[in-house]
Amino acid sequence: MKSAAFDYVRPRSVAEACDLLAENADAKVVAGGQSLGPMLNLRLAQPPLLIDITRIAELGRIAETDGAVTIGATVTHAAIEDQKIGAPANGFLARVASGIAYRAVRTRGTIGGSLVHADPAADWVSSLTALGAEILVVGPGGTPRRVSVADFVRGAMDVAIEHDEIVTGVHVPRLSATARCGYHKICRKTGEFAEAIGVAVFDPDRGLCRVVAGAGGGRPVVIDGARGTDRLLATFDDPRSGRECLDEAGVTGDDYQMQIHVAAVQRAVQELRGR
Repeated sequence: MKSAAFDYVRPRSVAEACDLLAENADAKVVAGGQSLGPMLNLRLAQPPLLIDITRIAELGRIAETDGAVTIGATVTHAAIEDQKIGAPANGFLARVASGIAYRAVRTRGTIGGSLVHADPAADWVSSLTALGAEILVVGPGGTPRRVSVADFVRGAMDVAIEHDEIVTGVHVPRLSATARCGYHKICRKTGEFAEAIGVAVFDPDRGLCRVVAGAGGGRPVVIDGARGTDRLLATFDDPRSGRECLDEAGVTGDDYQMQIHVAAVQRAVQELRGR
């Protein structure tokens, strides 16, 4: 199919893009177009105006400090995979990026677009939640605000952003050199959407231990290390105790879905522990 007719504009600044959104209630922002493009062609989305933000220079910038790396919203998955940005999580971001769909998709798809689309099966939604990353958002007034990825994603394709606001970047805190991460997703074949995602992050120097179960049909479920790091990680040595932990945390599904969620988290924890 072909998309319905629409107007197209390329703003040169975030302020201009926000003004266009404020003036056009049904407009859509587009960058890589890997999610919006198919929706347009299937006429699931029929916006009268597309606002292409790829010419806005500040959205493609990388800013590094001792404590964090800020990744511009239009930075592509491929750029992260190729380690063209800093490595706030000791190579973990490149590891995650390399498993997103296919290389052709990764060269077009953007980190900001993935987070705004908020598909529960998206790799960045779960992995950045586990890292404690924050979304940078700007509206017509020009004043930026930050919101954690965990709070930004309210549910399946539902995010905490106003129509006239734009995501400008992702603020990822640096892990210490001793930190370890694990990531595993279960797909029927390479490139397909994940049926279950498991993420585990352990940073002893920062006192951080967090496990995330994603791709469950809604927002990722976070299990922090309040019960103690060793106890939390050891929970997933046994599938039965792992399932009890996920049940307690709020992961839901039929028996098959629960089994694959437990398996994904268990394998992420095993990777973190070097097994």
